[in-house]
Formats: sequence, C-alpha cells, structure tokens
Amino acid sequence: MDRAREGSDTELQRKLDHEIRMREGACKLLAACSQREQALEATKSLLVCNSRILSYMGELQRRKEAQVLGKTGRRPSDTGPPSERSPCRGRVCISDLRIPLMWKDTEYFKNKGDLHRWAVFLLLQLGEEIQDTEMILVDRTLTDISFQNNVLFTEAGPDFELRLELYGACLEEEGALAGAPKRLATKLSSSLGRSSGRRIRASMDSAGGSGSSPILLPTPAVGGPRYHLLAHTTLTLAAVQDGFRTHDLTLASHEENPAWLPLYGSVCCRLAAQPLCMTQPTASGTLRVQQAGELRNGTQVHGILKGTNLFCYRRPEDADTGEEPLFTIVINKDTRVRAGELDQAPGRPFTLSISNQYGDDEVTHTLQTESREALQSWKEALWQLFFDMSQWKQCCDEIMKIETPAPRKPPQALAKQGSLYHEMVLSEPVAPGGPGEGLLLQDNAISAEIQALLSSYYSDR
Repeated sequence: MDRAREGSDTELQRKLDHEIRMREGACKLLAACSQREQALEATKSLLVCNSRILSYMGELQRRKEAQVLGKTGRRPSDTGPPSERSPCRGRVCISDLRIPLMWKDTEYFKNKGDLHRWAVFLLLQLGEEIQDTEMILVDRTLTDISFQNNVLFTEAGPDFELRLELYGACLEEEGALAGAPKRLATKLSSSLGRSSGRRIRASMDSAGGSGSSPILLPTPAVGGPRYHLLAHTTLTLAAVQDGFRTHDLTLASHEENPAWLPLYGSVCCRLAAQPLCMTQPTASGTLRVQQAGELRNGTQVHGILKGTNLFCYRRPEDADTGEEPLFTIVINKDTRVRAGELDQAPGRPFTLSISNQYGDDEVTHTLQTESREALQSWKEALWQLFFDMSQWKQCCDEIMKIETPAPRKPPQALAKQGSLYHEMVLSEPVAPGGPGEGLLLQDNAISAEIQALLSSYYSDR
C-alpha cells in the first residue's frame, strides 16, 4: 500500500512539474504573440496551467496531511470509522455541450447595435483533474455556444462533483486591434525616451511597410487578454443519463459588466458514466451450476462475473474467442443470494444460490464451488457488486456508451493564420544603438524551446 501511495504521489508530482513548465511556456508564448487569436490561446493556456497547478498542489497537501494523521492514529474527521467497503472507480464523460444565448431582438433579428465578439471556453474539473475545451469566437450571429469536445475523466467515484466554468474575453473591434501595435509603440516611445522611442517607432513603421509584424517582448507588467468567469455549475451522479439533458447555470456576470455575454442560464449536455464493475470482470472460476428440475450434479462451466451478468462458458478460452456463453445468470438489485455455511461437514458441496423473480415465477440457480476459499471469493465479489450497484445507481442499469476523445490538435483559428510555431521568434543580439535594442525580435527565427513547449502542450492533451 505504501509503495502504491508513493507511486501515486510521484505521478502527481510529475504532473505538477509538467504544468509548471507549461506555465513558463505559456508566458513565453504570450510575450511573443503578434496576433489576437494567438494571445487569446496563450492566455487561455496560462489560465488552465494555473488552475492545474493549484489543484495538484492542493491534492499533494491533502495527501501529506492524511499521511501525518495516519501515522499519529488520528482520523481527519470525526464522522466515524471508514466504511468496510469502497465503491469501484469509473469513467465519466461529458459531451454534446451547448450553451444557449439570449440576444435582444434588436441585436439578433434586426442586426442593430455594435457587433461585439467574445472568445469563450469551458474549464472542467473533477477531483484534482482539470480539462478544457477549445476556444470559440461568439457574436450575435450564433444562437448557442457549441463545444465539439468529448471530455473524459478516468478516475471518478460515485460521489464525484464535476464543476463546469465558462470563461470569456470580450474582444475589441477589428480596427482598434489593427492599430494596437502602433499604439503600443507610441506608449513605449513616450515612456522610454525620445531617442530610443523614435528608433522603435521607425522600426515598426518599416516592418509594417514590408507586410511583416515584428514582435515586442512585453515587460512583466504588460498582460494579455483577460478572461472573466461568466457562469458555472456542478454536476453529480444524479445528472448522469444516457441522453441529452438541460442543467441550470449560475451566472457570474451582469449586463453592466464589460465581460457580460447574454447567456440564457442553462447548459445542455450528455453526461455518461461507466463504473469499472460494469466493464471489467470482477470474478471468474470453475463452477457447477444446477437449475431447478435439472440433474443433481448440474453443468460444469467457467463463470465470469461482469457487470450485471454471470456469464457461464463451456471452457475458459471460449470467453477469449468471443464464443456465446452456454447461459447467463442475471445479477441485479433485486437478485437474492444465499450462501452455504463455510463450516459445513466435510464432503458436502460448497453452494451458492442465486434467485431472480420473473413475474410470478422465481428462478433459482445453485452454484457449487471447488473449495471453501472459492466460495468465499465468489461471495465477496457478489457483495461488492451489490454495493457498487447501490452507489452507482442508474449507471449500473446498463452500460452507457462512452466515446474515446480524439487527440487534441492546435486550434483551427490559429492554423488558418499560420501555426504559432511560425509566429514565435528567437531573440538575437542587436547592434548597440540599433533600432529596437533589447525589445525587437528577429522575424524569421523560431525559438526551439517555445516550439518544444507548445508541441508538448498539445500532444499531452
């Protein structure tokens, strides 16, 4: 147990170190961005990295506190001794995410008023794991925000709380953004002094005339776009359903807020869950099964308990080759199981009876095991299955379909304008007194470090 815990702590520390490196890379990306979409993506990456770092640090702290309390023989709470059983873990997937918008009639139908635009994305957290969706540009031509991502969490318990947070950044108009680099240069020229500022301004004007855009290294005080929390909600096991459902959103902004987006106040999605007990075998072995009215000896089978079924095969290899089982015994919340006494007389079979009610008829299967240990193992597996079903509830009625998310790719909006790789540049020495000394970056060189960080960021997601 200690070795497993140490391995888990090491993996969590590795994730923390990785996010710290990603945060450094996001800062460099933000410093080198020359276009609006790039700055939005870099700021988004920085926000996600910061959230993960805080989450991992908090989880490490909780584990250390639990370890200290365990060594001193104290429990972290006074709610009583821990339960003898723990429910199995499972996978939780949220997909088909849509957030309706509520525009004013004059904006949507009559197309009046300023055409404001927002960049939005979702941050999703379950336990210490945090994931994000792609960034989407939103204006009054859209009736809802639709996220294409399937977000999968692989380590969830039945008591999970999935928090959704919608972040948005209000964008300036195109014309204002087009003049942003020169306005920045004007500010720099006034703050750095007349001679240095004139050289920087001249460099930017010459670069603009050639069709390229030099990149400025902002000082730490210069920030990128600002994302605001627009709305949030928390989904639990009660929200799991093998279908599309609508859930309430708690709005975090209002119309007077500059970051306000006309949200309807709800989110639509499909939330599915797969407990491990439904997808992984929990017990297997040789059994002799006897039904009412059959011969005394019954039929020898290879039994596999998986989900709410006990599959009975003729041979063990039949399960591996995909052969149909000889018969299947249903195990559900209404099934009754009775076991023979473990201290029964020598020579008497070790039995386990499973009874199901079908209308007015009760069907009972009697299972015989080869040893007392085997009987105990099957009993334990069945009791654990009943406990898992009581905790995961509707998720154990049938196996819900979960699609594996496709690998994350660089944002399409950035790809249209050329990859960030081609926008990143490597700072090279500038001749003393030359234009933009210490501020301007060369146009055609790519930072290998930033390229590696960006590549790692997308490949790991």
